Amino acid sequence: MPGLVVFGRRWAIGSDDFVLPGAFELSLRVLWWIGILVLYAVHKGQFNCPGGGLLHSYLLVLLVLLAAIICALSALVYVSMQGTISNPGPRKSLPKLLYTRLLLYLPEFIWAIVGAVWVSDSSVHCEKTVINAILGTVIASWVIIIFTIIGVLIVFDPLGGKKTFYLTDGVNRNLESSQSGQLLFNVKNTATRVWEKRIRLMCCCIVQDDDHRVAFTSIAELFRNYFSDTDLVPSDIAAGLILLHQEQDKMESCPKEPEEVLCHSPSSLVTDGLDFELENAAHYMLFAAAAYGWPYYVYTNPFTALCKLNGDCCGSRPTDSDITGSDRHNFHFGSILKITGLQYRDFIHISFHNKIYEIPFFVALDHKKEAIVVAVRGTLSFEDILTDLSADCEDLTLEDVLENGFVHKGITQAANYIYQKLINDGILNQAFTIAPEYKLVIVGHSLGGGTASILAIMLRNSFPTLKCYAFSPPGGLLSKTLADYTKHFIVSVILGKDLVARLSMPNMEDLKRRIVRIVANCNRPKYQILLRGCWYEVFGGDPDNFPTELDGRNQDALTQPLLAEESLMVHRSPSYNALDGESHLHSPPQYPHLYLPGKIIHIVEECSSKRLCSSDIKYTASWSNETVFSSILISPKMITDHMPDVVLNALNSLSQEHGSCISCQTRELNTNVV
Repeated sequence: MPGLVVFGRRWAIGSDDFVLPGAFELSLRVLWWIGILVLYAVHKGQFNCPGGGLLHSYLLVLLVLLAAIICALSALVYVSMQGTISNPGPRKSLPKLLYTRLLLYLPEFIWAIVGAVWVSDSSVHCEKTVINAILGTVIASWVIIIFTIIGVLIVFDPLGGKKTFYLTDGVNRNLESSQSGQLLFNVKNTATRVWEKRIRLMCCCIVQDDDHRVAFTSIAELFRNYFSDTDLVPSDIAAGLILLHQEQDKMESCPKEPEEVLCHSPSSLVTDGLDFELENAAHYMLFAAAAYGWPYYVYTNPFTALCKLNGDCCGSRPTDSDITGSDRHNFHFGSILKITGLQYRDFIHISFHNKIYEIPFFVALDHKKEAIVVAVRGTLSFEDILTDLSADCEDLTLEDVLENGFVHKGITQAANYIYQKLINDGILNQAFTIAPEYKLVIVGHSLGGGTASILAIMLRNSFPTLKCYAFSPPGGLLSKTLADYTKHFIVSVILGKDLVARLSMPNMEDLKRRIVRIVANCNRPKYQILLRGCWYEVFGGDPDNFPTELDGRNQDALTQPLLAEESLMVHRSPSYNALDGESHLHSPPQYPHLYLPGKIIHIVEECSSKRLCSSDIKYTASWSNETVFSSILISPKMITDHMPDVVLNALNSLSQEHGSCISCQTRELNTNVV
């Protein structure tokens, strides 16, 4: 960091990123050189076979070439180890060494061709061992050359030329001038087009229409805005996440004030209705998980699912009018039946139709709870990912409810699609005709949880008694006024350090700021951070106490950015300014703060393991508030805590524990009475 500038352009790699790959190649080259030297020493004076003269010359030149490459690699690795992430000064000679190393690829390429010609020459009749050794050398040369080309393509930055010009000269330019303004406009347009091409390439397997093209442009602008104001390479981000994780673990292990404790005990917050809501949540999470269909059922039953589904694929099913979308071999519907335990006749409508802003859902009768359940599926396709990433804000104005409520654009459009289906197609009318005394419950997990929440807001006027359970919904969903309004009928369930529940553009900007700050001020080389971090993530241990330039500074000084930190910020985005309290009236934040819906149940492990795998996990649950989720927490479990099966297991564990406690209390009461 900053990105390495060679051949007149910036690349997505830092000058301190050559330590580990360089050391790996160096070890291979040394072993290779030793092997060739032994081969030459053993057969010295025995190159009198047909083609032996060329072999003798080939081995001698190869030994010299490998020695030169080993020297260049040694110097490259040594220089790359110097300095720190934000202090590339000791590595200023690295570009020259890199040019030297790349120049050595030319004779290596030529010699690989010579070796290939010699091996393929039918007139050569030397020892089989020698021929195999040369063949191995040729193959190794071509493999290294191919991997080098792939590596160059990976670290190639399409904006490198423009970004280098902007980074070096942009600070001193007067952006009010038309020339500089036009330059910045062109850079932004180019960046947007690059991100749009990347997104199109990732989604090349889906049919693209006007909605997709609009989404591609919107998402491309989002990524361009987020990544354009920092000079970070991927390894810098990895090092920053490692440092943040260890710093976070150190803070959690220190004694804290009661209001600062992340994991509250049930008695520390109001527990009114908590046990009742946990029981309902455990029940309705089955419906939210079932909405994923056969992928979830196979994932949770890997050895028996296919056999069970194959046995039911030819069974009876509702009429075709009850199901929309493709369900080949009846696997989706069969899985829903297995997971929920319902009968065919209990389903009013099932939709497997999936496009951008149009996600699958089903409507079923839950006789156990006397409810009509609308279950919305979470993210499971590229179309769903595009819906997730359409993170612009739009107004949600509902008659007699609220005005100027901001919501997540993509999820709101998905909710509106389901709303139109439920109301205009008469699906809910049909359900209430069958069971008029039942209540309406809307559930969903992840994207489905966010969609279910906004759908509940839309249906609230028509169905005042409805209830919504949103499991692990996205954090950037509703404005503060809407979030407060939904506390009367929506319950969000969040497990542990779930990443998605903390995802919002302000939180992502805050994470970027924290990464820049901790990386810029760490006094250790990047390779030490990465090696120690990998060991810590896999094997555990105590968090490393990396010294930083922040140590020893007073509290007032900590509010001011250091020079190293400022050098990594190209320009501050509107959201970044808003986080620092420096936003101006003429530059409002593009992404205002959005929050989780409804009342929030936060489930945490009593003895949280730092590793991915742990046995005999016990959970506690408590009512929480949106401020607990105002920052992204770095942890190996930030992804696994979001998975629907993990959430369901946690809810079942709490529900069973609550049931056993009630049984114990009942027995104690009966004993006392006797």
